[in-house]
Amino acid sequence: MSALGALVEAELASPAPDAVVRLAAALADPATDAAVLYYGSTLRTGDLTGVLDFYRLTKRPHRRGLRGLAERVLWPEVSYHEVGGLKAKVATLPLATFAKAAAGRTLDTTVWARFVQPCQRVWSADAASAAAARDAVAAAVATASRFAARLGPRRGRPADFWSALFRRTYAAEFRVEAADRADTVMAHDAGRYDAVLPLAWTAGGVRFERAGDVLAPAKRGLPGWTLPSLAGKPLNIARILKAAFTFDGAARYAAYKIARHTGVEIEVTPWRERHPFLAAPGAWLELRRRRSARSR
Repeated sequence: MSALGALVEAELASPAPDAVVRLAAALADPATDAAVLYYGSTLRTGDLTGVLDFYRLTKRPHRRGLRGLAERVLWPEVSYHEVGGLKAKVATLPLATFAKAAAGRTLDTTVWARFVQPCQRVWSADAASAAAARDAVAAAVATASRFAARLGPRRGRPADFWSALFRRTYAAEFRVEAADRADTVMAHDAGRYDAVLPLAWTAGGVRFERAGDVLAPAKRGLPGWTLPSLAGKPLNIARILKAAFTFDGAARYAAYKIARHTGVEIEVTPWRERHPFLAAPGAWLELRRRRSARSR
């Protein structure tokens, strides 16, 4: 195992809160799934009162027909769950698709830009699945580091390269967070990112010189940024439109977000649960009416 692989394995195998592990086991299907990864802001902060983010990696595409075709073209499938007092947003896609995106063999930036950040493997079907998930995450870290070398300065400290990467990927995607959210991501464990970069460059085949904490990567042979940056927002918008019709639990997720940000509880009726897209205008009008009444 490479030094990068060993570091990634140590992070993946680090103990998650018992409640998170139980939730992952409830979300996983041993018959179809390979591994479940836990990542995102709640992992960094330890605050489990918000929505926990998981990637559920399956052994094969788990849907057929038109929904299966949509899954293969515009992955992942997204769902929202409330289990044992915890809330979870789950992105589901085949492990093979995740690995391909992590290795940078698609125009998509979302997988390697997220999984260069720390994550935990909170459930796996077996040792082979656990190892395959580790290899995919290590590939994501190496891919992200190659783009960091492309987008960063000619010479700089590791934070300079990671900051350039996160700011450009945040800007390329259709996201509500500002590009300076990158500083928050790195500030949680700056030393970790300092240690990861040279290991990832070595694993990713990036030649570099080092003088103390200043690194100078060779710019030749690095991946291009033009096409991924142009594809970012159209891909994200297409996924949002797809999610309007395929997001399992969308009405409950929207109701949670509304209550969290406005304090207004919107009832999730069976009809709203089945038809969240059609129910959205009515829910919006109800929200306006109730907020207006509350302000009088």
